[in-house]
Amino acid sequence: MRRLLRILLILIVLIVVFGLLTMALAPFLISPQPAPGVTDVRSVASANSRFVAVQTDDDPVELHYIARPGANRSDQSEFEPLRPTSPTFVLLHGFTFNLFTWDRLLDVLERHGSVIAYDQVPYGLSAKPVPQGSDGLEVYSKAAALQRLFAFLDAFGIEQAILVGNSSGGTLALEAALAEPERIAGLVLIAPWVYSKRPILPGWLAGLPQIKRLTLALARYLGTTNPLLDYSYADPAQIDEERRALTSAHRLVAGWDLAWSALLQRSLTDPVTIAERLEQIEQPTLVLTGD
Repeated sequence: MRRLLRILLILIVLIVVFGLLTMALAPFLISPQPAPGVTDVRSVASANSRFVAVQTDDDPVELHYIARPGANRSDQSEFEPLRPTSPTFVLLHGFTFNLFTWDRLLDVLERHGSVIAYDQVPYGLSAKPVPQGSDGLEVYSKAAALQRLFAFLDAFGIEQAILVGNSSGGTLALEAALAEPERIAGLVLIAPWVYSKRPILPGWLAGLPQIKRLTLALARYLGTTNPLLDYSYADPAQIDEERRALTSAHRLVAGWDLAWSALLQRSLTDPVTIAERLEQIEQPTLVLTGD
């Protein structure tokens, strides 16, 4: 009996050691080679696409945007740089999406004022910085996204905006309303990401090279198969090929997967805490959600 127990113990130890070695080494089988694509995003941009460089505490980044001047602005073409009127709707898309989220709502909103939507970094055709080292990951922090939003408003002289946010874009809209309430006239939140339960890891763990490779694999999965697109529709059969192509605009750009991976890695140490401060929101707010 003792011999049998000893053999079982040895087997258990071997299994544990093998499992630990597999967890430690298997992630390195994920190729770090960046995804192919264009380096000049203007070569794949639509006719309505525009680009603007915004300056924050980090290096300047280029944002891809589209704009509508408003139904009552006969003096301005949508192809010119935006000269916003009041009210101005600024549209903030959700996690893994891009500004084309809003293309079927632009006409509706334009009846009420100027409309502008941009690709948040690193989505769509906006910049896709690939940080070197953990310090560079700050470009993908919540604070950096908030800075870019206000720098974007400043670039067009938008003193006050109505923010329309979907999912994590709704979270960003709420953070903006708290950070500079005098600049946010109102909020429209579509299924806002408020009560998040995503995993949060200590910095040392999130910084392991194995975690970096695993986030790269997850980024490629999310960015290639677009599972959240199907999940966001009550009836996925309503998603046509044009919608799928527009949602996949980032895949035209070289190295998009490395940028998405960096964003995911940074998010592992950046908890969503907006639920704790909802009572501080004073702007008129419309919330749209459903099952």
